[in-house]
Amino acid sequence: MSYVDKVVLVTGGSSGIGAAAAELFAAEGAAVAVVGRKRSKLDSVAQRCRDRGARALAIAADIANDQEASTIVQKTIEEFGKLDVLINNAGIYLEGHGLLNGKIMESYDKIMNTNLRAVVNITNLAVPELVKTKGNIINISSTSGRKPSPLASTYCVSKSGLDQFSRVAALELAPSGVRVNTVSPGPVVTDILDNAGITDDLFEEWRKDTALKRVSTPEDIGDILLFLASDKAKSITGANFTVDNGELCW
Repeated sequence: MSYVDKVVLVTGGSSGIGAAAAELFAAEGAAVAVVGRKRSKLDSVAQRCRDRGARALAIAADIANDQEASTIVQKTIEEFGKLDVLINNAGIYLEGHGLLNGKIMESYDKIMNTNLRAVVNITNLAVPELVKTKGNIINISSTSGRKPSPLASTYCVSKSGLDQFSRVAALELAPSGVRVNTVSPGPVVTDILDNAGITDDLFEEWRKDTALKRVSTPEDIGDILLFLASDKAKSITGANFTVDNGELCW
């Protein structure tokens, strides 16, 4: 499928799902803006997109910081003139914060501000541009939005909230021709889990807990994003695509 003359904005684009998505869209001809906090990694992703023949823009910003977040859509429009696809991918994962150990509030604001509030904020900023192009919004959630995980309740709540926000946004924006969908991965080999201290042994346990006995790659998720943002998915909005190798049904 071709994304020639399309502009795609990806948050959390410095690694993992975001980086893979940016490169896949670039390979299909899209101009790509990648957002993240680590400039060196962003520049590397942007260069790999350019190596695929695409125009690319690296935007260093913390999406949980309103002042920095307010520049993301603006810079994309200044560089490319429009916005067709918004992929809200940035997120953080913390565990070990529960009710019995009294640590739940240590992670609450940090996780909710990044995983939910920032998505609402950036979506709100992007909607006027997406209405002009009758574009697409894809929010990256998690199977944790439906599967409770002890000591990770704040993360689970943030993803459940994101799922519902996506459905409401789909209803609100449908009359304007903007589609909104969610992708909920199961375990994926990405930096978000490495940064949370997830070990190889735990990845192996997760692999065993799926029907297909595998853990997804960022490219697995990126392929779904390519489909959902395309005209082949023109009848799909308000949906939540689970990409978990059968984790939830195992």
